[in-house]
Amino acid sequence: MSTHSIFDIAGPIMVGPSSSHTAGACKIGQYARALFHKTPKKVTFYLHGSFGEVYKGHATDRALLAGVMKFRTSDTRIKTSFDIAKEKGIAYKFIKKDLGAKCHPNTVKMVLESGKEKMTITGSSIGGGMIEIVKLNNFEISLKGVAGKYLSLVVSHDDNPEIIVKLGKKLKALGLKIANIESTSYKKKTLSVLSIEGKRITIPEAKEMETIEGVDFVRALTKIDN
Repeated sequence: MSTHSIFDIAGPIMVGPSSSHTAGACKIGQYARALFHKTPKKVTFYLHGSFGEVYKGHATDRALLAGVMKFRTSDTRIKTSFDIAKEKGIAYKFIKKDLGAKCHPNTVKMVLESGKEKMTITGSSIGGGMIEIVKLNNFEISLKGVAGKYLSLVVSHDDNPEIIVKLGKKLKALGLKIANIESTSYKKKTLSVLSIEGKRITIPEAKEMETIEGVDFVRALTKIDN
């Protein structure tokens, strides 16, 4: 027997008009900002499918930009996110683009930049305010934006299995347990998404994991609030 939460049925607490095109878009922006680990100075949004067709009427553009600035889906400032971004000195652009037949109709590819730092993140709004990050730079992933039992730890590292072993030891020392690992490789690099049981990982703890030789970055993602 399948079970559904009230979140699945009613959707999130949100500024409308659409849980998929507005709330979902805001959450994609939130996740992108968390993965980039800072508010970008410049962001380009490539809008696919229905995102590209209805983004102005459904405030998808405003919601995406609001998410990048860490606004919650219930934040009334979503309506004025363009003005706020300009005040913060954030350059932004929205471009309609066909990202391919494999992409969900509500998909956006985001290019976030700050100085020499640059990250590309592709995410889809899959209904009811729920989202999935499907690509980070050249890595195809499946990072669901629905809070569940686990914390997600996203780690970019050299293609060396010993690195995961070392990460596991550091997590064990913190009283945390790895419940599941999904990894994808591109050339000589690997992106691993670890499902972690236990307490929330602090920024200093994540920074300590980044000191492991061969680790590029560590991002600890918790529930994205409404």
